[in-house]
Amino acid sequence: MDSAYLADLIRSATVWIIPVILAITLHEAAHGWAASRLGDPTARLMGRVTLNPVAHIDPFGTLILPALLLVIKAPFLFGYAKPVPVNFSRLNNPRRDMALVALAGPASNVLLAVVAALLVHLVDAVPAFASEWLADNLSNLFWLNLVLAVFNMLPIPPLDGGRILVSILPDRLAWKMARLERAGLFIVIGVLFLLPFMAAQVGVRLDVARVLVWIPVETLASAIMAVTGH
Repeated sequence: MDSAYLADLIRSATVWIIPVILAITLHEAAHGWAASRLGDPTARLMGRVTLNPVAHIDPFGTLILPALLLVIKAPFLFGYAKPVPVNFSRLNNPRRDMALVALAGPASNVLLAVVAALLVHLVDAVPAFASEWLADNLSNLFWLNLVLAVFNMLPIPPLDGGRILVSILPDRLAWKMARLERAGLFIVIGVLFLLPFMAAQVGVRLDVARVLVWIPVETLASAIMAVTGH
C-alpha cells in the first residue's frame, strides 16, 4: 500500500472516529431517554440512557461499516449502533409515543449539527497546529449528523421514519408496514447503493442517494448555517 495513501487514510480516520461515535451514541441515548420519559424504563434499566459509547457500539455498524464506506469513498458515510430496547406497550400513549421516541434520534443529530456549526466560530482561537484538525472534525460532525438525521427519517422500518409512519397509519396499513422491519435495512441499502451500481453497469445514471439523502441534507445544512451565522 502506498505510504502517502496510508498516511491520508490514517488522518481521515482520526477526523472521523470522534464524529461517528458522538453522532451514533447521542442518537441511541436520545431514543432511550425519550422512551424513559414517556413511560418505558427498559432502556434506562439496561444502561442505554448514557453517553458512554461502549453501551451503544455495534462492532460492525459503528466501526467496520463506516470504515469500509470511508475506504471505498462511498457517496456518504453512515453507520448504526445496537438498537435501543423499547417496550412500546409500556409507553403512556403507544401510538403517539412510538413516533416521539423514533423522532428523538434524528432530532438529537440535528441538535449536534447545530452545536458543531456554532463551535466552528471558535476554531481560530485554537493553536494553529490543531486548528485544521479541529475544523475537519467539526465539519465531519456537522455533515455526518445531518446525513444520519435524513437517512434515519426515510419512511421504511426499522429506520426512525418508518416507525413514525407505522405510528400514524391506519391499523391495517401499519401492520403491513411493520412487517418490513426485518428486511427494511436491506431494502434501503439496495435502493441507495446496489440499484445505482447495477444501473451504472448499463450506462444509466441513477443517483438515488442524491435525491433521497443529499438534497434534503444540503437544504437542512443551508438553514442551520444561516441560523448559526455562516
